[in-house]
Amino acid sequence: MKWDRSLYPFTSNYFLMGGLRLHYLDEGAGDPIVMLHGNPTWSFYFRNLVLALRDKHRCIVPDHIGCGLSDKPDDQRYDFSLRRRVDDLEQLLRHLRVDSRATLVLHDWGGMIGMAWAVRHPESVARLVILNTAAFPLPAVKRLPWGLWLARNTRLGAWLTLRGNAFCRAAARWCVTRRPLPDKVRQGLLAPYDTPNHRRAVLRFVQNVPLGPSDPGYDIVKEVEANLHRFRNIPTLICWGMRDFVFDETFLATWQKHLPAARVVRFPDCGHYILEDAPDEVIREVQAFLASSPVGGSGA
Repeated sequence: MKWDRSLYPFTSNYFLMGGLRLHYLDEGAGDPIVMLHGNPTWSFYFRNLVLALRDKHRCIVPDHIGCGLSDKPDDQRYDFSLRRRVDDLEQLLRHLRVDSRATLVLHDWGGMIGMAWAVRHPESVARLVILNTAAFPLPAVKRLPWGLWLARNTRLGAWLTLRGNAFCRAAARWCVTRRPLPDKVRQGLLAPYDTPNHRRAVLRFVQNVPLGPSDPGYDIVKEVEANLHRFRNIPTLICWGMRDFVFDETFLATWQKHLPAARVVRFPDCGHYILEDAPDEVIREVQAFLASSPVGGSGA
C-alpha cells in the first residue's frame, strides 16, 4: 500500500536482535520519552506527539517486532510472546542507555509491555502518560469484545485477520469516533500490514491476550498488577477516550484505583485512537504535564 511519507518526517534507526531488525525513532535530545504503541498501530501513531516534543525531549519510539518498519518474521524465528516483547524493549533501552529519568507514554499493548519493563526497572521511570491501555488483567465486570474473541479463538477470525486484513481495517474504522480518519492517515496506519505474512504479529497479539492463569503471559500481567503501587508517587497523566469499546471506563477506574494521584483528563467523544481523535488537545495536556512535573533524580 502506498502512503504519504511526508506525514512521518523522521530518521529511521535499526537495532539488531537475534538476526532481526527492530525499527525505532530517536528524535531530539534531553530526558528520554519512550512511546510504546499497541496493536495494530506502529510508531506512526505517535508522529504528531514526536513532532511536538522533540525540540525539548529525546523521543524514542520503537516498532515492536512484526509491526511497523521492523522485521516481520515467521513463528520459527520469533515467538511473539509478551515476555519476548518486554525482553526486546529491555535490550533496546539498554542499547540506547535509557536507565534513568524516563517518561513512558503507553497505548494499548504498549501499556502492558512498558509497565512490565518498568517493574523490572522502577528506578528508571520518572513519569507516566497513559492512553487507553492496561497493565492488569481484564476487569471482572468486563467481557472480551466479540471481535477480539473471534480473532483470538477461531480459525475464521485468524483467516479474516491474516487474509482479509479485517482487524487492521476495522481498527482504522472503529477506533476513531470524532471523525473518520483522513485517507492519508488511514493509509499510513495500514501501510506496514499489506500482506498476510506482514499481519502475523497483528494476529499473535490478539491470540496472546492473557485472560486466565493457563494463558502464557498471565503471570507477567499479575506481577505487574501487584507492583503498580510502586508508581503511585511519580507524576502520572491519564488521557482517556471514553468511547473506546475495549479499554472502556472500567479500565480507567482500575488505573485510578492503582494510581489514585494521577491527573485524569477524559475525552467524552473520543475512541481508542485518542491521538487521532484529539491530537491537539492531548498534545497540549502532555506538554503542560511535562512542564509542570520536571524530572527529578529518580523514579519509583
